[in-house]
Amino acid sequence: MGIWFSVNAIRKARRLAIMRQPFPPAWHELLLKNLPPYPHLPQPLQERLQAYTMLFLAEKHFEGCGGQEISDEVRVTISAQACLLLIGQQTQCYPKLRSVLVYPHTYIAGGKGSFGAQHEAPSARLGESWQTGVVVLSWNSVKGGATNFDDGQNVTLHEFAHQLDQEDGAADGTPILKDVSCYRPWSRALTKEYSTFLSRVKKHRKTVVDRYGATNPAEYFATATEAFFEKPDQLSEKQPDLFDALQQYYQLDPRNWS
Repeated sequence: MGIWFSVNAIRKARRLAIMRQPFPPAWHELLLKNLPPYPHLPQPLQERLQAYTMLFLAEKHFEGCGGQEISDEVRVTISAQACLLLIGQQTQCYPKLRSVLVYPHTYIAGGKGSFGAQHEAPSARLGESWQTGVVVLSWNSVKGGATNFDDGQNVTLHEFAHQLDQEDGAADGTPILKDVSCYRPWSRALTKEYSTFLSRVKKHRKTVVDRYGATNPAEYFATATEAFFEKPDQLSEKQPDLFDALQQYYQLDPRNWS
């Protein structure tokens, strides 16, 4: 117990030291360029985003795939977008995530695994989140989501919402909530909203949340997260219960950032 406590205390002190370092001016310029909400964040949230971004960069490994170069712009843009989901909470920085793989464009995934076993049909993808601690992203899609931050589609927010959902070991649309008392109201609100959403999609009616959310509850949480951060006014007007549930979870109100 003593050794574990000592290692944990050292790790915590190291992380605090990283988060308290001055944020490089060049990175600040990258956020102004590639994260539209950034200049509109209240100063405390800006500083918290900077701190989480530095911790993310210090602890997560980036790997270029398919010829993609891992520049500061790639690393800082992805890290800051991912950490935008964290800045309202007192939380760890994606504790199970180890690596971020970045392709230049849409990539093909699936097909045969080891020993020739067929896993799933090959398909073109913009990103994915693995429960083994890996997020895969298309840099072209990341940039598109960064520059167009009001269409409700952002692959970085989407895949890192999956990471939050998967932290308890299950991809089921329910992330780890603040305390036990939060789970029942969350389940009640999300079940009702998801059922209504499926009905609207089936009837080909317009929805604020991307229709891909109809795939399953995990995708609904990820697409609802995109809408919460990118279309907060529309979401709060059309689906107030869903907006309130997400606001209580993220402890943020993106309506104040425009």
